[in-house]
Amino acid sequence: MSTPLLRLYPAGYRRAFGEEIAEAYREATEGAGRAARFREAGDIVGHALRMRMRLGSAQRAGRLFAAAAPFALAATAAYAAFGLVSMLGDWRLSGNADFLAPLSYLMTGCDLVTLAGAVLALGGRFAAGARCAFAGTLAQELALLVVPLTAGVLPPSAAAPYLLAPVAVAALPLACPPDLRPPGRTLGTAARVALLLWTGLTVAALALTDAGSHLTVLFWRLGVPVAAALLLAGRPALSRLRTPGRFALAGAPFVAMGYCAGVVDRDTALPALAVVAAAGAALRLWRLRDGASTG
Repeated sequence: MSTPLLRLYPAGYRRAFGEEIAEAYREATEGAGRAARFREAGDIVGHALRMRMRLGSAQRAGRLFAAAAPFALAATAAYAAFGLVSMLGDWRLSGNADFLAPLSYLMTGCDLVTLAGAVLALGGRFAAGARCAFAGTLAQELALLVVPLTAGVLPPSAAAPYLLAPVAVAALPLACPPDLRPPGRTLGTAARVALLLWTGLTVAALALTDAGSHLTVLFWRLGVPVAAALLLAGRPALSRLRTPGRFALAGAPFVAMGYCAGVVDRDTALPALAVVAAAGAALRLWRLRDGASTG
């Protein structure tokens, strides 16, 4: 195993478990192809970074991110669906066949990759789906940054939250420790394909029935995808929100995506986060009182 990879680990952890990690890597990659070795190296890098950031399953931060991971995926899926419905709905309402610019096709492709990855992650293929969702989100935000730069236009500083927030939310599930990943749904290959087809048909139906009003943006373009994504995450994800911190971190991605979608603005973003935190504290008090009454 490459020494630089081992050096990514904290010194103490490397001294205690370095030989075991190297041996496990050798066993996993012996006789394997380049793709398998690259994947194993990526897993090592991810594990080392989690150890450095104290995001292991034994640390509180690791458990916090694990509880919030399915909600970050749900917010990522909802925002990608929002982009698709908005793009297709505006194109339909415009009545202009040339309404979509070349960049629009790239954005649509990235949204499709992001949505498919997030849905797969919530449907049981957590690791592969989360990586796919992050790749699609990162590619989209890089395109929004690079395309203006190639035209000699520097994006304004006010655009930074809109570029960084989706990437940060999509990256949150990658910080989830592998042994604390959401159990997800036990779906077979046919069921996952059906889930993806259902997702695509839902997006198409929303775009075809889009009216373009402000209430449509709030309830139709964003509200319906959020509700569908939360339904896909299911009760197991909700049951892991046992502390105010977990509840707040699980709600923050939806506030961030609402900000990027224009539903939440600078004046309402902080109050919205405060409401999420207060709701988490209230949930904690309710559970403590309920536990005391049943005890």
